[in-house]
Amino acid sequence: MLIKSQKDFFSGLMFTVVGGSFAYGATNYSIGSGGRMGPGYFPLLLGIILAILGAIIMFKALVVESIGGDGDKIGKWAWKPLVLIISANLLFGVMLGGLPSIGLPPMGLIAGIFALTIVASLAGESFKLKEVLVLSVVLSIGSYLAFIMLLKLQFPVWPTFIAG
Repeated sequence: MLIKSQKDFFSGLMFTVVGGSFAYGATNYSIGSGGRMGPGYFPLLLGIILAILGAIIMFKALVVESIGGDGDKIGKWAWKPLVLIISANLLFGVMLGGLPSIGLPPMGLIAGIFALTIVASLAGESFKLKEVLVLSVVLSIGSYLAFIMLLKLQFPVWPTFIAG
């Protein structure tokens, strides 16, 4: 069978696999019913909906002719953005909680957000330090208000050498 749009087909395949995995993983929890939902109810439904959406996208990629007629070929992997975005998220986790195995103390929410924003912004086409720092400040203030003030979550905001 000829794939008329590779991009749509493989993105639909990814949706189907991820949705199916979430739905399968949700079966380890109590599902409950619509009236008394258990902890697995929402992930199960969300996984099923995502898998169905992926199947529809895959079907469409096999049946409907693409506009350009070239079949929407998949391009090369964008390694730089992929590595930088994943690294930024890992760095945020390390900055937030520290790394006791090597003796790195928690650096807190604010430093973690600055590190995350700076590293993730390196993945883009252009990097303007002033804009990145403004974004970091806005995200830090918003995160502090949302997570610390409103939700009352207990995790370090500042590095231990500052907060004491």
